[in-house]
Amino acid sequence: MALLEISVVVMGVALAAALIVVAKTRFFPVGEDAEPREDVAEYIAMMVSVLYALVLGLCLVTVWDNREEAENYVRAEASALHQTYLLAGALPPPQRAPLREAARSYATHVVDVEWPRMAAREPLGSTGWALLERLRASGETRNRPTSSQWIAAQEVLVQIGYVDDARRLREAASQERLSPVLWAGLVIGGVLTLAFMFLFGIKRSATHVVMVMGLAGFIAFTVLLIHQLDAPFGEMLGTDPEPFTRYFSMAPA
Repeated sequence: MALLEISVVVMGVALAAALIVVAKTRFFPVGEDAEPREDVAEYIAMMVSVLYALVLGLCLVTVWDNREEAENYVRAEASALHQTYLLAGALPPPQRAPLREAARSYATHVVDVEWPRMAAREPLGSTGWALLERLRASGETRNRPTSSQWIAAQEVLVQIGYVDDARRLREAASQERLSPVLWAGLVIGGVLTLAFMFLFGIKRSATHVVMVMGLAGFIAFTVLLIHQLDAPFGEMLGTDPEPFTRYFSMAPA
């Protein structure tokens, strides 16, 4: 969702809330002899606002933690893959080029193929795992290496194991979603918070309309923010493949 679209949605919600306030005060005005209920309205509105703030805070913390974890998985995977690429220089000459090519192919597949799929929450398929197995096979030393080459080969396998673990976590993170219960709390709580702003004997005033517009717009913005953060690999606020591109875009073949 582009910034312009978000602005349109926020302004639309704010204007809709203002129209509801105006319609309520016009068609259901408070009578002169009506029993004042401002104290009751204030108490209920305060309780609803506090509970809704807790729900908003829980949702923001949840989606932000999911995004941070996804970013950490990407960094760990790209770092381990880069270490594998560098360690290829310490292996026997026949292994160096195949291992580096396998690492490059894996990084390219992650950036060009898997990233759009993760953004769309689509299954990643088996190609990435096949490339990882190719990387692992390229790192196995079958000839008689020197002691230093044997140590490097063992470290290569360790780094490939880190790539495997981080990939599994990244794939799981791409399917993470905010609980439907929390989404229901966001929507219902937002509606109730706005409703209690003008349902309890409050007479029409320009200040009241502006307050409701501001509250409605801010709630809409917060819900949209949570929606964007709920996609850990989304286009706007999601994790990007920069660790892979930084390590492999200028690495010598």
